[in-house]
Amino acid sequence: MKMIFVVDDSDTNLTMAETALEDQYRVMTMPSAAKMFALLVKVKPDLILLDIEMPEMNGFDALKKLKANDSWADIPVMFLTGRTDADVEAQGFEIGAVDFVGKPFSAPVLLNRIKTHLEIDKIIRERTEQLHRLQNSIVSVLADMVENRDKGTGGHIERTSRYIKILIDEMRTRGVYVDEIQGWDVDKVISSARMHDLGKISITDIIVNKPERLTVAEYEIMKTHAAEGERIIDEIIARTGEGEFLRNAKLFAGSHHERWDGKGYPHGKKETEIPLQGRIMAIVDVYDALVSERPYKKAFTHEDAVKIIMENAGTQYDPKIAEVFHEVNDLFTAVQAGH
Repeated sequence: MKMIFVVDDSDTNLTMAETALEDQYRVMTMPSAAKMFALLVKVKPDLILLDIEMPEMNGFDALKKLKANDSWADIPVMFLTGRTDADVEAQGFEIGAVDFVGKPFSAPVLLNRIKTHLEIDKIIRERTEQLHRLQNSIVSVLADMVENRDKGTGGHIERTSRYIKILIDEMRTRGVYVDEIQGWDVDKVISSARMHDLGKISITDIIVNKPERLTVAEYEIMKTHAAEGERIIDEIIARTGEGEFLRNAKLFAGSHHERWDGKGYPHGKKETEIPLQGRIMAIVDVYDALVSERPYKKAFTHEDAVKIIMENAGTQYDPKIAEVFHEVNDLFTAVQAGH
């Protein structure tokens, strides 16, 4: 059964809405936007009926806050209002409302409006899911193209994706940067991380597959892959429109070689100027490189790789994320072993 949130500072309106809807929907009523946001952390409804004129936070401000959070932005919101002037409706539609229902409302009209928008929302979600599947397929092809060119990094993309999931799950558990992560679609973020080395597609095979250590000049060319990855994804965004997936992919591609102390590349950002995606990838990317054998080096042991990363916490790596890595590093060994 679909769930409806009803948010209104009038007990009478809450009771009327619950009575009208309870036979067909699960209904949760709340007297303020603050109560709604507190519950949204735990429960995501299929639709929200939102009063406009409420104390503390009105309906317009509440809707803006909903739309600013990727986890809630797709929830259809219908305004309940006694105001029916064109300016109010124009403002509501502009910030993302799907409909207005006048108060006092008729139960049959309210039910019909809700049914219509839930059916529309179902179609949109199905189309969006189709797009996500297509998107993931394209990402897999691009990521495989990059990885297949680099003969020394087989399995790197798959392993780093799994490491990222481990870190994000533990960061949420421990409350590390949880306010930022709370707004993420984690599956989409992890999938977009597969594009972090996309810029290597522009680097010559002579450098990508060189069996010895790179010269200083060659290393400078290799370093351009971060900015090049940003550029390529920017071109995709220009042609298709920016979305959460591509926005995250760009952040991973362009910031995973930045350093906490500002001595990284391509932009020399430092500390929390570096996007969180890049700060997470910086650790898992280096860990995988350390424990993997290359033509020019032997693989480090897991213990030595952990030691190297922790020695560089606070200079190369975000110290808070490094500490989370230290606490769950044993889970990385199973991924490393191919389990």
